[in-house]
Amino acid sequence: MALQLSSISADLPSDIDGFNFRGSGRSGVMSATRVSMLLIKSTHVIAFATLTLCASASLAFGAEQSQVVFDCTNLVSGAGWQIKIDFDRSTVDSNPARISSTEISWHATDGGNYTLDRKTGSLTVTFPSSTGGYSLSDHCKARS
Repeated sequence: MALQLSSISADLPSDIDGFNFRGSGRSGVMSATRVSMLLIKSTHVIAFATLTLCASASLAFGAEQSQVVFDCTNLVSGAGWQIKIDFDRSTVDSNPARISSTEISWHATDGGNYTLDRKTGSLTVTFPSSTGGYSLSDHCKARS
């Protein structure tokens, strides 16, 4: 979104209490009230422009996506699959998930308890059973 300075300056008065802003005509001293009003209006314009620029920058530069697809690989067998993490709904493949800054964990319908380390991409899967269960080590990488 482009900010048009000409439209901002067009909104400003050209003459307040005898002080000419455009460089011609009378010159004089502005009252404190008029100066305050001008500063308040200028501050509002600057604040609006800053908010607009920040909002557009966050959309363009690294705002966390609401959904991310990961390609995962079993380190032993080489088998691969995908998982989809929805950060807005706190789900992984539609399963409720706990999402923190360091890890994402969930319980899937296959009975496995999954924990994904967000920094390393290490995925640990634990399948509990009455005989002790077992764990698998996998690796996941976000799609680009």
